[in-house]
Amino acid sequence: MFADHDAYIAAAPEDLRPLLIRLRAQLTRALPDAEEIIAYKMPGFRIGKNIIAGYAAFSKQCGLYLAPAAIQAHADDITAAGLKSTKTGITFSPSQPIPDALVKKLALASKKGQTR
Repeated sequence: MFADHDAYIAAAPEDLRPLLIRLRAQLTRALPDAEEIIAYKMPGFRIGKNIIAGYAAFSKQCGLYLAPAAIQAHADDITAAGLKSTKTGITFSPSQPIPDALVKKLALASKKGQTR
């Protein structure tokens, strides 16, 4: 179990750390009222009782996890960026990072969907 986001990023594969650092900064900017937490063994951002966004590193790629409605609402943008998505997540890699503008759109849509 990780104590905080810094510990999680430090333990991630070295080639993925820059992606995680950038993603954390983008989520922090997009969700200034969110609290950084560790949930489900990964770093996340919570507002009240709702987890708005989370991220994780795997061996060769990273994932961004959000409300299903946020992913549905921006499915075309995700596809246009050449990224794969599931109902609750988007995977990306150093060779195909997630665009900054898309992170912001997704985070705000996830927040809207979680904090009605």
